[in-house]
Amino acid sequence: MIDVSLKVLLVDDDPDILELLQYNLENEGYLVETAENGKIAIDKAKVFLPDLIVMDIMMPVMDGIEAGRIIKQLPDLQKTYLLFLTARAEEYSEIAAFDIGADDYIIKPVKPRALLSRIKAILKRELSESPVSEKIVIENLTINKQNYSIAVNNNSWVLPKKEFDLLMFFVTNPNKVYSRDEILSNVWGRGIHVTERTVDVHIRKIREKIGEDYIRTIKGVGYLFSNS
Repeated sequence: MIDVSLKVLLVDDDPDILELLQYNLENEGYLVETAENGKIAIDKAKVFLPDLIVMDIMMPVMDGIEAGRIIKQLPDLQKTYLLFLTARAEEYSEIAAFDIGADDYIIKPVKPRALLSRIKAILKRELSESPVSEKIVIENLTINKQNYSIAVNNNSWVLPKKEFDLLMFFVTNPNKVYSRDEILSNVWGRGIHVTERTVDVHIRKIREKIGEDYIRTIKGVGYLFSNS
């Protein structure tokens, strides 16, 4: 049982899935709301302000990718984790999900216990992290650890959590080459089954904001963050 009542929004057009997941999550102590499509999810998320959204992709009215894209742009939901739970197993759907800032991507069917394990892995930082106001400055890059924001010259962004986690991993481990598998293990964690392509997508998104100079590709090996 978790010690703090974290909030989870479940989004799926299958009422049986919603009922089953809601039952299991509430038994673990989570506060749970449900929505039947992406449009309802957006409206509920604005009021409920969940710590995590578990979202299907294929839904009527509005699909999960579009709903997730809109949710990730809302100021009050910048720190909300987004997990996709879907029958869409093709790579382009997974890439589209991570492109909008998803933190995990799980293929149906999944056993409730396995899903709970993934949710706990994502949310465990919410129970242990304390806000800090310190900033990290590397040449023209400023990183604010309190609000997940970065600034480069006169431009600033609030990063999705997984992009921020990945950037912080590089910043705190500079001038060392890491393989994609090592990055997945350190940033996503063991037992979180995402593809190595996920690393490439997130690094591309980070480079779009901070430029090409900081994160270098070491051909045939992996990536290196240079702070000088």
